[in-house]
Amino acid sequence: MNNNFKNAASNSKSHMNWEQLLSLRRQGDTSKRLRKEELDTRIGFEVDYDRIIFSAAFRSLQDKTQVIPLSKTDFVHTRLTHSLEVSVVGRSLGRLVGKKIIEKYPYLKEIHGFDMNDFGAIVAAASLAHDIGNPPFGHSGEKAIGEYFAIGNGKQYKDQLTQKQWQDLIDFEGNANGFTVLTASRSGVSGGIRPTYAVLGAFMKYPKESLPKKPTSNIADKKYGFFQSDKAFFEEVALELGLLSNKSGGDIGFERHPLAYLVEAADDICYTIIDFEDGINLGLVSEDFALEYLIKLVKDNIDAPKYNALTTKEDRISYLRALAIGSLITDAVAVFIENEAAILEGKFPFALTDKSKYKAQMDDIIKISVKNIYQSREVIEKELVGYQIIQTLLDKFITAFNNKSNGTASNYDNLILKMLPEKFLEQKEDLYQRLLHICHYVSLLTDGNALEMFETINGTKRV
Repeated sequence: MNNNFKNAASNSKSHMNWEQLLSLRRQGDTSKRLRKEELDTRIGFEVDYDRIIFSAAFRSLQDKTQVIPLSKTDFVHTRLTHSLEVSVVGRSLGRLVGKKIIEKYPYLKEIHGFDMNDFGAIVAAASLAHDIGNPPFGHSGEKAIGEYFAIGNGKQYKDQLTQKQWQDLIDFEGNANGFTVLTASRSGVSGGIRPTYAVLGAFMKYPKESLPKKPTSNIADKKYGFFQSDKAFFEEVALELGLLSNKSGGDIGFERHPLAYLVEAADDICYTIIDFEDGINLGLVSEDFALEYLIKLVKDNIDAPKYNALTTKEDRISYLRALAIGSLITDAVAVFIENEAAILEGKFPFALTDKSKYKAQMDDIIKISVKNIYQSREVIEKELVGYQIIQTLLDKFITAFNNKSNGTASNYDNLILKMLPEKFLEQKEDLYQRLLHICHYVSLLTDGNALEMFETINGTKRV
């Protein structure tokens, strides 16, 4: 860490400030970027959105599981459609909050040139990227990677790593992996996608390292947000944004960037309502359940004649879904604005939906989704297949990559390594870096890519 950051870290502050939180700085910048000097047709936060949406990592989400792994049903969401929907909800949340913040702190517009659309653009970009580091096969993909090290062949490496490096692997975290996707340099490409620090701050839902694990009940401590390999840059971003440190000793952790609450709310709203809608359209949840639960969210806004004129289940559910999302957006904005001072002081240890007036209704919907969708036989069967695929790929590539580094690679190892894309062939001298490198590679595979590679290695692919 350079001296500027050391000095920033040593200055204790009681609260965060919006001018600093809206930083347009990018990795590698040598001078400050000012909002009032930005081109109106090409604001930095909008550039972030464009860079993310054109990235290979984002494109791969089109063939990654949201709820139903490997499903080819046309109306079931993938990670890509889910991420686009979360970004749309996030943009609305950001703009609505931004309007209130600009009204409360007019100097942000008058002196610095920020407007409400900047808030919308930041939250939209961070929301677009929120799943960009998730492995194939949904959350079971994260668990499969973690368990390869915790109880599988990877446990042989434990004694060669630090406690925090080991925790990164046994608790492999899509959020931390996403930070790597957005920021990691490779040969000829400095800083990865290089989003603005404001967007990185909003993306960082869990601004801490993997240990200590869940040290408090604060929502920001629920998971972790960066690998040990990214620690120095993560800390640079947090200090540039003026996030409040909440750890001591040798541990690193911060209170959330305020806009991270909106990214989380957008995700919570979408997966609660839209996963439920998928379950209904798949026949895993009855329409009667849907009406009972969704109408509780929309009863104040429903246009009864319009609703009664809809003749298909899909149209009725779609109408209720749109109204439900609108109700939850309005409510989340109200919760944020009511608690804005506490959020800036790092004294709001909850998700916005935890304080929603619709919390009971959302909990009921999630309970039905868990029982009827997430634990359905199709999901369980496909997740089992995903475990086998991911752990086999990890084992083959890690073994070959380590043997190559140690000068003991067999012809088989060399053949395995020839399956790696060119950008993943760069040698890593450090064991932790090698293990994380292969985890990162496997995490970026689509469900279909992973399955095809598994079949090739196992000799079951038709050639």
